[in-house]
Amino acid sequence: MKMKLNLILMIILMLFMAACSSNETSGQENESADKEEKVKIGLTLNNLANPFFVSMSEAAEDYADEVGAEIIVQAADADLAKQTSQIEDFITQGVDLILLNAVDSKGIAGAVAQADAAGIPVVSVDVGADGGIEGTVTSDNYQGGVLAAEYMIEDLGGKGNVVVIDGPPVTAVKDRIAGFEDTIKGTDIKVIAKQNGEGNREKGLQVMESILQANEPGTIDAVFANNDPVAIGAEIAQQQAGRQDEFYIVGVDGSPDVIEAMKKEGSSIAGTSAQHPDEMIKKAMDVGIQVLDGESVEEVIKIPVDLVTQDNVDSYEGW
Repeated sequence: MKMKLNLILMIILMLFMAACSSNETSGQENESADKEEKVKIGLTLNNLANPFFVSMSEAAEDYADEVGAEIIVQAADADLAKQTSQIEDFITQGVDLILLNAVDSKGIAGAVAQADAAGIPVVSVDVGADGGIEGTVTSDNYQGGVLAAEYMIEDLGGKGNVVVIDGPPVTAVKDRIAGFEDTIKGTDIKVIAKQNGEGNREKGLQVMESILQANEPGTIDAVFANNDPVAIGAEIAQQQAGRQDEFYIVGVDGSPDVIEAMKKEGSSIAGTSAQHPDEMIKKAMDVGIQVLDGESVEEVIKIPVDLVTQDNVDSYEGW
């Protein structure tokens, strides 16, 4: 009887241990599955000196947490070689998806092709890129140029001399300039100077100084800057030259810095075509996840922009 009781107890103990082992294994498998299911994303941005890209970076990190993804954010500092290296590093790290804000839309093609060959989809954000991307999510940059031009046409009565400060060789900038120049065709508004401000405040200031030296007072009516940092740089050059009352400036971005500048008394920044970087990066992440899920996506998705002026700046919510 005692032997039978011991045998029964031993069987119960063995069954209990087997159940515990099974639960532990199941828990480990579930934990492993969770780790495998978490999408790993690499995001490389032009730079993090521009508030636009800072806003995009912060929104990307917040949204990654929301959708349960892991994200690695890198800044290329406007250096094509550095951005190429970052994409190569993403490939080595085994990311599932790359979000690309190209420094050079054509120059980055080789790195994009490497990612494609490794089976990693690339979604372009803010600017387009060559090399085999899955899709592009961008502002309607052409519309940004159109809105700035329409503002000047109405304000100047369809005639006057304007300056265009261009930017880096990326699709977003090219589209803005094209939208502006196409819209002023057929009017008596003439572009008397066009130079590359490289998308930053310091270069915008230098370029505007050069343009002011080449064009005597009273010959400039307005300036179209490819982005807000350049617009602010142009205003600084204008102030330093004592030509504040001669012309006004319209930029693109809707950045906190330019909104603050516009609200100052006597500001010559008359407007900005405001983008929505948070919406853009979230949409790009959604598109990338759709691609990973085997879904078809649109080749180009454009986020509308809004013209913010001195008249409606107080109602603008900002980034």
